Amino acid sequence: MPKPIETSVPSRAELIDHLVRTRIAGQVATPRENNLSHYRKLANGDRHYWLGLELGDRWTDEQDVLAVMAERCGVVDDPAFRFGQDTIDPELTVAGLDRLAARLRKAAADRQSVLFATGHPGGLLDVHRATAAALRAAGCEIVVIPQGLTADEGSVWQFADVAVLERGATLWHTHSPEPMAAILDGLTASSRPQPDLVVADHGWAGCAAQRGLDAVGYADCNDPALFLGEAEGTLQVAVPLDDHVRDPRYYDPLVAYLLHAAGLN
Repeated sequence: MPKPIETSVPSRAELIDHLVRTRIAGQVATPRENNLSHYRKLANGDRHYWLGLELGDRWTDEQDVLAVMAERCGVVDDPAFRFGQDTIDPELTVAGLDRLAARLRKAAADRQSVLFATGHPGGLLDVHRATAAALRAAGCEIVVIPQGLTADEGSVWQFADVAVLERGATLWHTHSPEPMAAILDGLTASSRPQPDLVVADHGWAGCAAQRGLDAVGYADCNDPALFLGEAEGTLQVAVPLDDHVRDPRYYDPLVAYLLHAAGLN
């Protein structure tokens, strides 16, 4: 069993230890065969796995996708490894948090407008909420989304400053870019400016980045598109982590480290 979560700001070494013990990184729960299946489907042009990015014909070789994922996420780089547990390098997770912290520091310094959204409300909702609260306290505008938005047969709402997709009184796990498209189009339709920064995941982050906005996000090892987007410079930061571990409180030390590195706590 993982040790109790510390509430103080962890050192880099302490955070890496915590990430591995809680399987946010290290030996994660995602099977290798699931990862390779998603890499193959992305390479074959399945738009569900493009997460709102336009990848064209640049990533049609599954092995090229695997190479980027090994470099930027830390999955096993051996193409002959087909079954078993895959990995996320915790050093890469912390390095991604440091890059994200630098972008949050800039947002705070410039009092920028920031939009938060998640397609993984069961895991990352409170990560985004805490970050939004810290940026608001630093003087940033947290973008309020227009009312009455719909996408993918659901409603796009905002809970605790974080945009989510809701269907049937349930917050929905979604990879779709359509909810973010509805928000950005809704802002334009109401003559409101686009956000200076989008902090998100899944298709919410991919859609914003594809539209030319500054976008940063979290991504799991079976969601390669955001890492490809970062490699191409479309997405500013992709932080590798397991985006739905057993207890969402396991992310608390990660958030404490992030906000401290950004000068927000």
